[in-house]
Amino acid sequence: MNWFFAFCTLLLPVGLAQAQAQPTPLAHLIQLPAELAERENQFSGLCTYRGQLLLLSESRLQEQAEAKVYGLALPNLDRQIAGSTAELPFRKYAIRGLDQARARIDSAGAIYEGLEGLAMLRDTAYFSIETITTAPNCYLVRGVLDEARSLIQLDSSYLVALPKPLLPDGSHAFNAGFEALARYRQGLLLLFEYNYLPRNNYALVLRPDRMLRLVGLPPLPFRVTDMEPVGRRRFTAINYFFNGPSDALYRVAPPDPNARLIQDSSGSYQHYSRLISLRYTRHGVKWKPLLALPLEYQTYNWEGLAAHRGGYFLLNDKYGPSGQSTLLYLRRW
Repeated sequence: MNWFFAFCTLLLPVGLAQAQAQPTPLAHLIQLPAELAERENQFSGLCTYRGQLLLLSESRLQEQAEAKVYGLALPNLDRQIAGSTAELPFRKYAIRGLDQARARIDSAGAIYEGLEGLAMLRDTAYFSIETITTAPNCYLVRGVLDEARSLIQLDSSYLVALPKPLLPDGSHAFNAGFEALARYRQGLLLLFEYNYLPRNNYALVLRPDRMLRLVGLPPLPFRVTDMEPVGRRRFTAINYFFNGPSDALYRVAPPDPNARLIQDSSGSYQHYSRLISLRYTRHGVKWKPLLALPLEYQTYNWEGLAAHRGGYFLLNDKYGPSGQSTLLYLRRW
């Protein structure tokens, strides 16, 4: 019996590893219509609304881009996920009044750089606006989505400044904004893109009266590029690392345990994409890993996230192997 016990003991770690290993998530690539697949849409956010999946264009007015949101019917997306090859019909919602908001931001010296996040509270769309790196604030605007007229009219009286967290030396994180926002009760929860400060990381809670409250957040490595509510006080977010030199700030190295996620055996940095789970408690926002994206989708710059039927839609901007806008439906095994 002793030799049998020893043999089973040797096998135990292997058995535990197999039991704990998580299967690769199931991924389905959505075939977007040519107008939506066009890379210069530079999509930056996703949101579901009244049976539609809304796709937010970065709307870079400084490059003469059109301010717009596209809509895809969720039943049509379900049919494509089930195997349909029919082209997806879509709607386009023009965003009116963004040029006036841009003018106010530019006149304050912050300089508009594009729309980065979208959340819907009933029929009101909230958009986060990124500004130049040296600006002290990003901004939030809102407008009512009018399905009958296919437009979103911004409220000219609503422009909320979102203070950017500072790095330890007092400077700002390069090319970072409040890209992740999600409905929370009657307001919003917002996360900045960079949250790996040794202390003083925070999320923002925006109340209906426009008052902002800072909420503690443990250090969170890499970029956070979108967030989605998935239950009472629970959220899912995209956590992404780009290996280019422009994102050196987001690099970590041993002995930081997160280094193993973004470095290969030679120590070279590599792209990394995962979803994380967040929970808002009275002590602040806590987070933990949820799932890593399949290997073939690790190199896309995922900017949009929306929950649907036990899975998630993910949307990139224009960066990734496809060279165009890419919409993915990801479902846990």
